[in-house]
Amino acid sequence: MISYSKGGVTSKVIIKSDVLNVTLFCMAAGTDISEHTSTKEGTVHVLEGKGIFTLTGTNIKMKPGVLFHMSASMPHSIAAYENTSFLLTLAK
Repeated sequence: MISYSKGGVTSKVIIKSDVLNVTLFCMAAGTDISEHTSTKEGTVHVLEGKGIFTLTGTNIKMKPGVLFHMSASMPHSIAAYENTSFLLTLAK
């Protein structure tokens, strides 16, 4: 299911229910997602690639196998240095 668009970011919903959303994000090398927040708490699980996930001012190195928690309303942004994919799981 992992596929990259040239110079872009793609997302594919894997699971969607009233209490759980799991989305696969694929970021092409050199792309970013500007700072934003989420109304739900969740986890990020990096599948492949390298980049930086900035969570409330703290840089988290993205590499395969990294898994971390994100509380609701925490400002975050993402920069992909290589083609990078991750699963974002959000729960109510």
